[in-house]
Amino acid sequence: MQFRLPTTATAPFCPSEVQGTVAVSPRAPFWKKIWQFAGPGLLVSIGYMDPGNWATDIEAGSRYGYSLLFVVVLSSLAAIVLQCLSMRLGIVTGRDLAQLSRDRYSKPVVRGQWVLAEISIIACDLAEVLGGALAFHLLLGCSLMVGVVLTAFDTLIVLGLKGKNFRTLEAIMAGLIATIGLGYVIQLALVHPHWPSVAHGLIPSWQALSSREPMYLAIGILGATVMPHNLYLHSSIVQTRAVKRDPESIGSAIGLSRIDTIVSLVFALLINAAILILAAAAFHETGHTQVTEIEDAFRLLAPIVGTGAAAILFGITLLASGQSSTFTGTVAGQVIMEGFLQMKIPCWQRRLITRVLALIPAVIGVAMLGNGAVGRLLVASQVVLSLQLPFALWPLIRMTNDRALMGAFVNRPLTRALAWFLFVVVSAANLWLVLQTFGVGG
Repeated sequence: MQFRLPTTATAPFCPSEVQGTVAVSPRAPFWKKIWQFAGPGLLVSIGYMDPGNWATDIEAGSRYGYSLLFVVVLSSLAAIVLQCLSMRLGIVTGRDLAQLSRDRYSKPVVRGQWVLAEISIIACDLAEVLGGALAFHLLLGCSLMVGVVLTAFDTLIVLGLKGKNFRTLEAIMAGLIATIGLGYVIQLALVHPHWPSVAHGLIPSWQALSSREPMYLAIGILGATVMPHNLYLHSSIVQTRAVKRDPESIGSAIGLSRIDTIVSLVFALLINAAILILAAAAFHETGHTQVTEIEDAFRLLAPIVGTGAAAILFGITLLASGQSSTFTGTVAGQVIMEGFLQMKIPCWQRRLITRVLALIPAVIGVAMLGNGAVGRLLVASQVVLSLQLPFALWPLIRMTNDRALMGAFVNRPLTRALAWFLFVVVSAANLWLVLQTFGVGG
């Protein structure tokens, strides 16, 4: 089994350069086929574990205990459905969502889609800046502003990945995800959650969302979980597998990629649930119901749990979360720029531009509000992501419903109904948020 990049590749990932570069064997045993197709789902799942998720989940767990756990689960299930649509679109058409949008819509609409997609990437990168800066601050003892400056150097990580084949990059990301997962397994073992209460929190409850504050957090959780740029990303990176263009091979690729997607996002669901459960068990159940900052969570873990190891693990997993998201954000930016604008630039330049745009609000926020800016900006960044979702969902659902485009792999009636239901729920939640922001309807 060979994994190679063209010798002309100048960056760790450029969509058009790695398409079809991961070899797959149609005659391989089923377990080996799963292994060959495993990877794109993991890269996408990284976006579901970034520091933005930490902010919303920690605040939700601290303030409301386990009662919003069902929001994490339902948001993750919605993400699985939508990422499977994105994956299928890429495999069937051999093109990604951005490329197809460029061909289908007028130039002004395409430019608008591109701007919104870029905003979502910047909002996500803002969360990575703040999360990484806070991890440096907590682990190294430097000031938060110094931590923000240190995050600017993560462009060196992208340069360090130059020339690596795509399979190697997937393995590196898998290692970072494993670090996050292991860290939370140990932390949950240390805090001893009340599992019957955890199970009760999995039951959907409208009463838990009956006031503005939990609803705002729920929308933040939704934005942190279902990320719009991940829909563009997934439709592109599934094309790294060299799949024959006959219906049987395409159907097999969809089935194997679906397993990769579901397993990866279920793991991301467990991580996000673990963050909320940790906050509920460590803070809410001990009377610390106003822990809305990641730094406060770090400071309180050691005295509450009784060991400093919990806090150190917390900081390490936070750093791993931010650094892993750095790569996927760069890849998504390349996909969006190449797809919408047919423009290619080196990955390090793409990373630098995005990071500078994210550093501006981070520096201003920290300078004006100090450490207290982190929690507010993190939650706000996730709400911004949620606001972008309908503009990525609409073309995705329309295209996967288009028989002329998808042929025999068009959405079935049940999938179509579920996809439109999710679109309505997301749009309604965003409309509510806008009305609340401008003081309409109390």
